[in-house]
Amino acid sequence: MEAHAEKNSCGTICLKYLLFLFNILFLLAGGAVLAVGVWTLVEKSDYISLLSSSLYSISAYLLIAAGTIVILTGLIGCCATLKEIKSLLIVYLVLLLAIFLLEIIAGILAFINYQELDEELQQNLKQTMQQKYHQPGEDSVTQAVDRLHQEFKCCGSNSSADWAESLWIQDSSNERLVPDSCCKTPGDLCGRRDHPSNIYRVEGGCIQKLEMFILKQLYVLGALSITIASLQLLGMLFTCCLYRSLKEDPY
Repeated sequence: MEAHAEKNSCGTICLKYLLFLFNILFLLAGGAVLAVGVWTLVEKSDYISLLSSSLYSISAYLLIAAGTIVILTGLIGCCATLKEIKSLLIVYLVLLLAIFLLEIIAGILAFINYQELDEELQQNLKQTMQQKYHQPGEDSVTQAVDRLHQEFKCCGSNSSADWAESLWIQDSSNERLVPDSCCKTPGDLCGRRDHPSNIYRVEGGCIQKLEMFILKQLYVLGALSITIASLQLLGMLFTCCLYRSLKEDPY
């Protein structure tokens, strides 16, 4: 009997440390999701003004919320594991299962929303650039377009020729053929020359590069989701084993 009890005690201790290690990894994964959400919102928030829908900003807030929930769940798991509270382990297991199911739903919605976002870019980016760039009250669009040109080394939505139909370019007082931000070396009135040596003309339009940027973000989120989901399956297994090995909680 004593040998059996010692064996169970050893097994319980091993499970505790395995589950604790899992929770550390889970906390790190949650921190990564939270960081991606904050980075998306802070560093790429300019591009929100180029979209007619709020899918981009909503996705960033959802990432922040998801990362926060994962971190809180990891903290509950650490507490439940170290204190060996069976009731808290049940709460932790339910939270893991809920997050796992939400990840599956979020993955499906992300794929659907990407298709919608891609169609929206195809339909609206060119129109937004031509009608809102350097127009009164559209400073956010102007800044977003200028940053888009320089960051992705592109000019116009599909090509630099799109700017010929821009309200700002067509203004009689404007000497430019393209915005100065299309220039490889931006400077005042550099947009008067649209030669490939001066502007991003042969590099292509911005829409393809913006689509690739969004797609890469989805790949990063997909990799994080797969990592977290794998950890969750292990966590649920360890939690069930630890729950069975613990004595009844007197509380």
